[in-house]
Amino acid sequence: MRNRLAILMYHRVLNAPDVLRPWDVTADMFDWQVRCLSRWFNVFSLGEGVRRLREGTLPSRAVSITFDDGYADNYELALPVLQRYGVSATVFVAPGYINGGRMWNDTVIESFNSATTDFLALDSIGLGRVDLSNSKSRFEALMKVITSLKYLPPDERARKADSLAASIGTKLPNNLMMTNEQVIELHRSGVEIGAHTVNHPILAKVDDASARKEIIDSKLYLENLLAAPVTTFAFPNGRPHKDYGATHVKIVRDAGFKLAVSTAWGSASRTMDIHQLPRIAPWDQTPLRFTYRVMRSFFESDPALVS
Repeated sequence: MRNRLAILMYHRVLNAPDVLRPWDVTADMFDWQVRCLSRWFNVFSLGEGVRRLREGTLPSRAVSITFDDGYADNYELALPVLQRYGVSATVFVAPGYINGGRMWNDTVIESFNSATTDFLALDSIGLGRVDLSNSKSRFEALMKVITSLKYLPPDERARKADSLAASIGTKLPNNLMMTNEQVIELHRSGVEIGAHTVNHPILAKVDDASARKEIIDSKLYLENLLAAPVTTFAFPNGRPHKDYGATHVKIVRDAGFKLAVSTAWGSASRTMDIHQLPRIAPWDQTPLRFTYRVMRSFFESDPALVS
């Protein structure tokens, strides 16, 4: 366990459970998870944790907390918990969606949550008629839609998500993501702000010039906003070989990012490429299972990263 860093990956922190977002924690869950981390593990900011990992001075049971995308609840619900237990986190922001924007997958989820019929015709996105009559079938239908749209070009993906919302008649929220002011307040509170591209494309699905612009522009926007360096990056979707490749790692490195994280599963070791560190997703419903998942990550083999 010594000289390995478990990097936890979150997205949203919800006020209440949502059957269509089983991967997101509630505020109560996040509270007991951070309490477990502060009691049984050594919690470091991502930058310090990686620095000590490289230096060989990281103690055993070392963890860091990260959030992807830039949701407003990271500021409204997660920050008070982090402050309660005296720990920090890194929030990777896609600035194309802050200040009233909305990610395409949230458009789809909000639409499914608001649908009042037992069945839904999805001919406009090539999926035909889907069953929404119970929570299980609604979630399965949602995942079919997300899977079918995820790897489309960003503009087409957003257009089809908006078409779905229009067909259901969904009144879509415009307050899911942080504002500039909230990003600044997070930074002032000691939370590290990282970049996550501007519009969250799957980098492997866009040309190299577009990928470079997405990566560099997200860094420049956030540095201008914060009047401070932004040195950490998270690959959108983040699966090595499938969502990003060696070209994208080089772009990130050349852009001046000191480290980057992926969604490859496991804990980070001293010999890993510092620009594609793995993470773990804390989806567990009880403290025992949560603690076991984090502990297990220290003993798992290193994931296959791009080279």
